[in-house]
This record gives sequence, C-alpha cells and structure tokens, in this order.
Amino acid sequence: MQVAEGGLSHMSGFVVFRKILRSDGIPGVFRGFGTSAVGALPGRILALTSLEISKEMAFKYSEHFDMSEASRIAVANGVAGLVSSTFSSSYSVPLDVVCQRLMVQGLPGMQTYRGPFDVINKVVRSEGLRGLYRGFGITLLTQSPASALWWSSYGGAQHAIWRSLGYGNGTQKKPSHTELVAVQATAGTIAGACSSIITTPIDTIKTRLQVMDNYGSGRPSVMKTTRLLLREDGWRGLYRGFGPRFLNMSLWGTSMIVTYELIKRLSVKPEQ
Repeated sequence: MQVAEGGLSHMSGFVVFRKILRSDGIPGVFRGFGTSAVGALPGRILALTSLEISKEMAFKYSEHFDMSEASRIAVANGVAGLVSSTFSSSYSVPLDVVCQRLMVQGLPGMQTYRGPFDVINKVVRSEGLRGLYRGFGITLLTQSPASALWWSSYGGAQHAIWRSLGYGNGTQKKPSHTELVAVQATAGTIAGACSSIITTPIDTIKTRLQVMDNYGSGRPSVMKTTRLLLREDGWRGLYRGFGPRFLNMSLWGTSMIVTYELIKRLSVKPEQ
C-alpha cells in the first residue's frame, strides 16, 4: 500500500489482503517471510544485547553526576536507545531493503526476484553496496525517537494500569503471573498504537526510498521521495498503509514485550 500507484494505495488493508490471497494465495501474504524471520534473529540479538549493556554502563557512569535517580534512568535509557539503534540499523537496513523488495515484486514498475540472494546481486550490481543501505540516514535519525516513544508509552501505560489495579508504590502484595502477562500485553499494544501514529509517515517515506527506482536521473533521496509521494497523493499519502501498520505495531509490541519480559524473569537467579 505504501509503494503502489493508483487504486491499490487507496484500498483498505482488508481489501488489499483479499486481493493478494486471490492472486497469489497464502504464499503471497508471506513473501519475504523466510528472509525476515531468519535474518531478524541476529539483528534482534544485536539490538537487545547492545541496549542492555549500554544501559547498564550509562547508569553506572551517571553515578558521578549530581542527578536524581529518575534523571539517571532517563539518561541511561536514552544513551542505550541511541547505541542500540546505531548498531541494529547497520544490520537491519540491508535486511529491510531485501525483504521489502521481495514483498513488492509483481507490482507495476517493480522488478521480480528469484530469492533474497538474487535481490542482493541485482542491487549491488546496479548501485554497489550503498544500494543495500538506501534509507540508512533516515532510519538512523528516526529510529531512536521512535524507540524512545515506544518505550516511554509502554512504561507510562504499564504504570497507569498497575495503579488502576491497586498496585501503588506502597502496596506489599505482588501481582500474579497472569496479571503480569496481561498488563504487559495491554501496555505493549498501547505503545505500538501510539508509535504507529507518529512513525507511519516516516516509515512510508523510508519504504518507498528503499524499493522504488522511478526517480529519473540521480540517486534517490529523502526529498525526492517525499516530493513524489506528495505529488501523487497529497499529505494523506504519508499515511498510506496506516491500518495494517497500526495492527502490525500493536501485535508486534505485545508479542515482543511479553516474550522479552518473560525471558528476563526466567533468567533471574532465585535468591538464596
């Protein structure tokens, strides 16, 4: 929906979903899944490992400054988000380019590929290695604020839900495992929804920059991509595919945070 021209970009997400099913069946909905699933694993490990390590280091280093604990936590999370974003973007941007080109092949004006390695081969042959890093700058500049928005929304939503359930600062009782999962899942859904509202325009520009080639002369750029999108669809074009992205971010946030928090709890050694 973000890159198609004409009628497809103005259809609802459900109509587009049915159209893909009719033309390509179930495999059409899962284009690029293998590359994304296998490729995302080392990327996620890199992102979360750098996040936790840099957060701990920044928090310890901030002890030397005259700051409140709340400020130290905020600074540590900010530094950790920046470091994590930088490390993960260096890996995730080429993966995004490959996955997105596999997803949109078959649309008018788009090349067809025999698989992920064919994508890499064709992109490198036509543009060199920098072709795999289309959108790296905008990803790097926007990933940190988007990540900060997600985590701050998650923390705020979780805090509000716990207080509404009667688990204030002075409460001695501990929530059950079911309550923990339910609250984290709800907060993750809210965080994903908030993040998608803010980041969809940036994601639309980034996706088009990474997969489209109809820019005329010169190398594609953020400004060229934005001008072309505005010329095609006006300002509402920035929110192409908002419905599916809204659902995706909410489901992704819920599944990611519940699994992540569960693994963190299981990894803590019991007190002796």
